[in-house]
Amino acid sequence: MNRADIAEILKKFDPVGLQEMDSVRLMNRTDTKYVFSVQKLPELLEKTIGKYHILKIDNQCDFIYKTTYFDTSDFLFYNQQIKGKLKRFKVRYRIYEASGISFLEVKCKTNKNHTIKYRIRNSLKGGYFDSQAIKFLQDLIPIDSSGLKPVLNTRFIRLTLVGLETLERITIDYNLSFSNEAGNKVELPFLAIAELKRTGFSIRSPFCQVIKELKIRETGFSKYCIGNSLLYDLPKKNILKPKLLLMNKIENEFNCFVA
Repeated sequence: MNRADIAEILKKFDPVGLQEMDSVRLMNRTDTKYVFSVQKLPELLEKTIGKYHILKIDNQCDFIYKTTYFDTSDFLFYNQQIKGKLKRFKVRYRIYEASGISFLEVKCKTNKNHTIKYRIRNSLKGGYFDSQAIKFLQDLIPIDSSGLKPVLNTRFIRLTLVGLETLERITIDYNLSFSNEAGNKVELPFLAIAELKRTGFSIRSPFCQVIKELKIRETGFSKYCIGNSLLYDLPKKNILKPKLLLMNKIENEFNCFVA
């Protein structure tokens, strides 16, 4: 999807800044994900104009995110996730390319299936945690941080829609790619991933209505699990088979469209 074409649509949204978005940070929230062809993205955005604001920082609305995920040598966090274990964790560095700002984050899926995110301003140095990072992780995860290593890098463009009245945030990611420390890389230019984040169920969600109109179904999707399954020969990959088949279907539709 042409980034310039998307940028033209984004100009039609009313902007919102980071300070205004504080009321819908939703660090303790429920998440609903949707996976679809990037070809549907322009129509989805057009249908949400006037219903949501767009996050805008320094005259920019689309931002490149880079993420480095950490796991143990036997992929403990990966295995917890694909098995649906509660309580489970992710450890990652997220870098905002435009500003160079980096955060160390821990995401916890609680026993009540809520997502809680913790983070500190911290930079990755040579694949190792500094003393501040070690202390942060020690207080949050049930294993020694010395057993963690970088296993997966992701890169994508993100848009953020904000519902100030409905208390929702919708992130939309596209131009996704995965890589690892061994130099392996997979690109998914055909895929878009939307995530609706809110404090609870709301029948007033305009986004849910738009998704329904476009016949996009709710689909659990973990960039971390999918990326690892594409780059490594890991057990339990058959659990992810429905997601991989969906991706293949979307890719075929995309290829037919652009052919």
